[in-house]
Amino acid sequence: MVQPLKGGAPEPRKVVVVGGGTAGWMAAAALVKFLGPVVEVTLVESDAIGIVGVGEATIPQIRHLNRALDIDERDFVANTNGSFKLGIEFINWRRLGHSYLHNFGEIGLAVNQTHFHHHLFRAKAQGLSGDLWDYCVNTQAARAGKFAPLERLASSPLSGVAYAYHFDAALYGKFLRAYAESHGATRIEGKIIEVVQDPETGDVERVRLENGREVAGEIFIDCSGFRALLIEQALQTGYEDWSGWLRCDSALAVPSKNVRPPRPFTQSIAHDAGWQWRIPLQHRTGNGHVFSSRYVDVDDARDTLLANLEGEPLAEPRLIKFTTGRRKKFWNRNVVALGLASGFLEPLESTSIHLVQSGISRFIQFFPARPIAAPERDEYNRQMTLEFERIRDFLILHYHANERDDSRFWIDVREMEIPDTLAHKMAMFRASGRIYREQEDLFTDSSWLQVMYGQGIEPRAWHPMADKLNETELHDMLENIRRIVAGAAAKLPSHADFIAQCCAAPDAAQ
Repeated sequence: MVQPLKGGAPEPRKVVVVGGGTAGWMAAAALVKFLGPVVEVTLVESDAIGIVGVGEATIPQIRHLNRALDIDERDFVANTNGSFKLGIEFINWRRLGHSYLHNFGEIGLAVNQTHFHHHLFRAKAQGLSGDLWDYCVNTQAARAGKFAPLERLASSPLSGVAYAYHFDAALYGKFLRAYAESHGATRIEGKIIEVVQDPETGDVERVRLENGREVAGEIFIDCSGFRALLIEQALQTGYEDWSGWLRCDSALAVPSKNVRPPRPFTQSIAHDAGWQWRIPLQHRTGNGHVFSSRYVDVDDARDTLLANLEGEPLAEPRLIKFTTGRRKKFWNRNVVALGLASGFLEPLESTSIHLVQSGISRFIQFFPARPIAAPERDEYNRQMTLEFERIRDFLILHYHANERDDSRFWIDVREMEIPDTLAHKMAMFRASGRIYREQEDLFTDSSWLQVMYGQGIEPRAWHPMADKLNETELHDMLENIRRIVAGAAAKLPSHADFIAQCCAAPDAAQ
């Protein structure tokens, strides 16, 4: 029976977060902020257990979390040695020597209730249009190395600069830890050696530490990384393996010295059997080579990574092995898995931290009464499953839609069978330029447009509504948008200057 506090309020729910790092401290910070006195949050972590910590790039949704937590953006960027991210440049993905930018901004402007790209494809067929990315301020700013927050483009209806961040994941964890502890979360240092379950229900009752201490709770958040200490080792939830589609199973990560001002975007450079990330921070550059060990051995992958650094490596490359996929349940009994404990989708589109944020947000939305109700848990799992699957399809698209014939890896991923959901989306776009954004799809129409078109999928037709403008009106509309976009981008300060003036880290030069 629930024991009421004075005044009739129930006792706070005891929530135990297992594991720190970005996932654990994001969960603790959000829980104490949004559920306040309803919960009592304890985080258990061990300094002796390292964190993976390769995720240093994000997508714009993280700004919503920061605002909700009342985090000052400039303080946050300075304290994490951060920089700003307008999108991701994909190099050699479609074919060797080809590149395009998947940026976060909108492209053009819908006209006559019809997406801009339909007008552009009509104009292209008539020889009137420029490049797709000429109509997006994010792309123009990225190409010029410029950045500043910009809500709108002058007095036009065109949307402004959409952005996310690059940051040091370890520093972000420390930043969130300070936030969470200042708002009431309690940290316990210790290595967990046993998970104790209720013999009747199978729920997790408590965890036992190496020093003999026990930490009990009603709800447990598993942020224990690939070990999945609670969700898998204790509850044996099961794992859905997606490595048949996403064939990379290894990553080598290494930081390097900066040799140039930080770009306001991530770079993803395709190699013979995978790809390399390049993430610019104020104090260093994050690098990694994601690859398939079925097509290249670790030593050759290491050589490829080191040969493609822009600056001197600051450490030895660190090997991380993984299997892409997801837990069969994200919330099982009284355990919710977040981060690597919930599954792994390679960091191609910087979704790892977002999926932590999304899982926390949904858990708060479905935060259970006593006892936990199965329908709430089932709905949480349904929504998280759909989001993982939509992201999975988007990642597969990058691999499958390629024109490369220089390596067995790229030929095989082009020829493989793909999920029906992705095949349908590609077929619809190829036939008519239409993009259908499904339920729980994280990525916008603009994102799907840029990657499908960037990877070489060109529509055979456009929406008939795009024919309403006459040729002169179409030409004038395109030129006006291109002029406004170019003018707005030209007025922005350089990315390096903006950081130096507004959010320079105190130790960035070290």
